[in-house]
Amino acid sequence: MTFPMGVVQNLSGHNAIVNSLVCNEDGVLVSGGDNGSICFWDWRSGFCFQVFDGSTLMTFQKIQTKPQPGSIDSEAGIYAMCYDKTGLRLITGEADKTIKMYKEDEEATEETHPIVWRPEIVKRKAY
Repeated sequence: MTFPMGVVQNLSGHNAIVNSLVCNEDGVLVSGGDNGSICFWDWRSGFCFQVFDGSTLMTFQKIQTKPQPGSIDSEAGIYAMCYDKTGLRLITGEADKTIKMYKEDEEATEETHPIVWRPEIVKRKAY
């Protein structure tokens, strides 16, 4: 297959292999890397407006499950991602055999949503 216009946009920002991509109705392209990083892009301009690499604070609330038996916690790749029907939650399938959900939270601070979070305190939450 040939593309008459060539490459339309080249988005640079990951420092690992990109495994997954998803775009929502607002034009936000999200890419998931082999190292567990997630980049949020304005796909029209190519501007990366937010990066989450597990150690940086972001305006998304991370709802995380326990690593599954037999998983290696150091595995960080993001292999699949999609938005829920509302387009408000990003759902990822990750190398550590977990499914994680991210929901935008404009009020998030390091104190209210620390990066090191203990998922074992949450038994079950319905969405």
